[in-house]
Amino acid sequence: MIRRTACLIARSSDPFRNQAIEKHLMDTLPEDTAILYLWQNAPTVMLGRAQHPWYECPVDAFTAKGGVLARRLSGGGAMYQDRGSLSFTFIVPKACFDIPRQLSAVGMAVGAFGVQAQASGRNDLGTEGRKFCANAYFKSGSAAMHHGTILVSSALGQMVNALTVEEGKLPAGMKKPFPQVVNLADVGRGVTIAALQESLYWAFGRAFGAAPAMLDERMMDSASIDRLTAQFASPAWVLPGGIPYTFTVTERFPWGGVTVQLRAGDGVVRDARVYTDAMEAALFGHIEQALIGSPYLISAITKRFSQRLSWITDLRLAQMTSDVCKLICGRLRDLARSGDE
Repeated sequence: MIRRTACLIARSSDPFRNQAIEKHLMDTLPEDTAILYLWQNAPTVMLGRAQHPWYECPVDAFTAKGGVLARRLSGGGAMYQDRGSLSFTFIVPKACFDIPRQLSAVGMAVGAFGVQAQASGRNDLGTEGRKFCANAYFKSGSAAMHHGTILVSSALGQMVNALTVEEGKLPAGMKKPFPQVVNLADVGRGVTIAALQESLYWAFGRAFGAAPAMLDERMMDSASIDRLTAQFASPAWVLPGGIPYTFTVTERFPWGGVTVQLRAGDGVVRDARVYTDAMEAALFGHIEQALIGSPYLISAITKRFSQRLSWITDLRLAQMTSDVCKLICGRLRDLARSGDE
């Protein structure tokens, strides 16, 4: 049960420091407390946990113009953020995590400006058929967070450029339709970053039954923040190395897009990478580990999925796992028939 609420507004526009504060708040969350964290980034493409950087952004061109590439803990798709957007995080005990209640708080906040929010897609909020807010979720230990980015007066032209991949960089079969987006300032009355911060503050308090106490990041453990900032800024986190794959397949399912890359040698899967914008990013690390070391045969891969991932009891996750297994085996079967394998 939530007995106390608090709110912190970040002072910096450094995406790595802002992520560090978010993670620190999650790691130190008292069991009966909900925290609203509000933050803004300099122009940033924020990747989902399991996404391939060069499949989501023209990395070199974007960073050459001063843009920052970052990677968050949660799954989902890439988000463009700048000083015209406001990012928020609800940090709550895992037992109190309630996506409808959290989304209703965002809807209440934008409703104060005459904007009627409607759920759309897998994790978006929109109005009049256009998206203004993307959301993602992450759980760790006893805490959970729901974070998202709200477009207020963002540079939508720069967003298109930042999320449009150069021709020939996407794997065969992957398509990236750009969603219809809108700034709240163009559809609401008097929407500014400051006004939306205040509206979210009051909506959060009403949703959780207590007016939030204001926090100041200067009172936080600076050593912990610095350590986490360095971790989020590390190239090993943002730009992990790929593999010289010998097999690849791409497909889009209702739960998200997925690209599987395998490096096989001497009849064995030596390495595996699974890139996805699915919300359940952690699942795909387990799939990678299940594939590594498997004989490079349909029957063996099917057996690996059945044995190594048998602990998955959630029906949705089990369906996703089955979809990936069938995708790999189907592609191997097609290659065998064509004589390419």
